[in-house]
Amino acid sequence: MRRLLSIVVFDPGLAYRCSPRVALRPEPFGALAYDFGTRRLSFLKTKLLVEVVRTLEEQPDVHTTLDAAGVPEQERPSYLKALEGLAGNGTIEQR
Repeated sequence: MRRLLSIVVFDPGLAYRCSPRVALRPEPFGALAYDFGTRRLSFLKTKLLVEVVRTLEEQPDVHTTLDAAGVPEQERPSYLKALEGLAGNGTIEQR
């Protein structure tokens, strides 16, 4: 059996959304994200990251979402890295 790797390129200049296969369950630290398609569980480690993921669909791109959510400028690189990981595992997707 041969598997081909699928490479997801995350571009914060594009529009994203939380995948419809994913359910977010609030937790004191942020949220658990469960993908019903892959059965993968991910941790969103801050409440602000949960807000960003939930509101991606309402904004024209990731940068605007971070602005609207009030993510401090100095924290943006870590949020972009987290979102890149979430795009890579299918929790968020381009729309």
